[in-house]
Amino acid sequence: MPDHDSTAAASAASPQQGNAIETPMATPIDSDSRISICGAGLAGTLLALRLADEGFNVRLYERYPDPEREAVPSGRSINLALAERGRHALAEAGVLEAVDKITIPMAGRMVHRINGELSFQSYGQRPEEVNYSVHRDQLSRLLLNFARTRPNIELRFHQRLEAVDFEQRIAHFVDDRDGSRNDDAYDVIIGADGAGSALRKAMERADGIETHADLLDHAYREFTIPPTEIGDFAIEGNALHIWPRGGFMLIALPNADHSFTATLFLAREGETSFAAIEAGLDESADHYAEARLTAWREFMQEHFAEALPLLSQLPQDLETHPIGRLGTIRCPRWHLAGNALILGDAAHAVVPFHGQGMNAAFEDVDVLMQLLESHDHWDELLAEFQQQRRHNTDALADMALENYEEMRQGVRDPNHLAVKELEWALERSFPERFIPRYSMVMFHRIPYAEAMERGRRQRELSLKLLSMKTAEEKMAHAQQWIEANLTPVESD
Repeated sequence: MPDHDSTAAASAASPQQGNAIETPMATPIDSDSRISICGAGLAGTLLALRLADEGFNVRLYERYPDPEREAVPSGRSINLALAERGRHALAEAGVLEAVDKITIPMAGRMVHRINGELSFQSYGQRPEEVNYSVHRDQLSRLLLNFARTRPNIELRFHQRLEAVDFEQRIAHFVDDRDGSRNDDAYDVIIGADGAGSALRKAMERADGIETHADLLDHAYREFTIPPTEIGDFAIEGNALHIWPRGGFMLIALPNADHSFTATLFLAREGETSFAAIEAGLDESADHYAEARLTAWREFMQEHFAEALPLLSQLPQDLETHPIGRLGTIRCPRWHLAGNALILGDAAHAVVPFHGQGMNAAFEDVDVLMQLLESHDHWDELLAEFQQQRRHNTDALADMALENYEEMRQGVRDPNHLAVKELEWALERSFPERFIPRYSMVMFHRIPYAEAMERGRRQRELSLKLLSMKTAEEKMAHAQQWIEANLTPVESD
């Protein structure tokens, strides 16, 4: 994506100048609205389905090829945890039943300690409180296939957004195979094109919007745990496996073909890091691949000895799965000129440690469609969408970073388990008022900001109760505090 283009540069404003784009006359929301969506990934395709089902004509643009016809360049493919928010949005689109056929339920975390000891930690205390592992590529293909059945969705692959004239409402796309160009006139353009969003960058150039990108000092690399020779899971299939090692960790999520996608999260630099594993290796040497494999096996044997025999495809994985970066995107403005909007990772990418990136993007779609019912003009709708969602996704970003600490270290702490058992007891005693924060985020649709604030206050209560000696004293204090400080939670 170029840093700038002549059209955008001519009208660009610095952050100090304020708005460079005059908001045009309000555009009515009606079935004649021409809607263009950039990004045919998970959120973009789900949004296209929902809009098409409401009678809108949608053009869905994707810079990469059609995955049914050509190989798509490898990108981030961390397995995804589908939770209640995402399942609700998929159900509203009428596709959840099909999605469930490619998911694996996970009832909790299977913790692998360095001494080989295993312990299972349930996510919730009710049978329905489970998360679902789903392969990103499979889910994306499934949603695209649903989009192909909608006559009012036009799929356009090999179309990279190069520039946008927000005043004239024209988007300029390029086909990188031959350099051919396509100008698209729209009424509303929506960017669901990921953390590197081309639409967000066009908005930044046009109006001086500043995006804050915080790169985590840890990165990730994926590996494969294949099925056994008879096709079974090599380890427990209905759990998220985690090998916590304090400053880093390995996790593994199950796939429908009985394999696991394992992901190592590790510092990029330092004494124990991706850089340290391959330090001193000469990529031009004849035996580089062999030396790298040896270095990786030594690292895995030292820290994840139990997992190493499961990684039988380690040589191939090192060749095909590059090290990926992790970071948080916070964008102060998600809409521009009454006709452009970003959502999902384009507006609020988060690190993957709370399993909510996809779920939050799907919830974006659901909220946007709800707002369609109460607005007559696009500019008002886009503004209220940001107002409702931004403070919630900022809260999610903070909770995702906190959850990384819990996954790496907290699950090994006996105090962590004591707090969890106590919070479950409080939830059983006060089910309408006390819900553990993890459950609020994963098994309910309580707004993220509310979940974070309630969770903070509840954790303070839990830690105080742990210091009390008798069960009677704990329960009396808990009842008084909860009734005074926690309002009943509205049902989803």
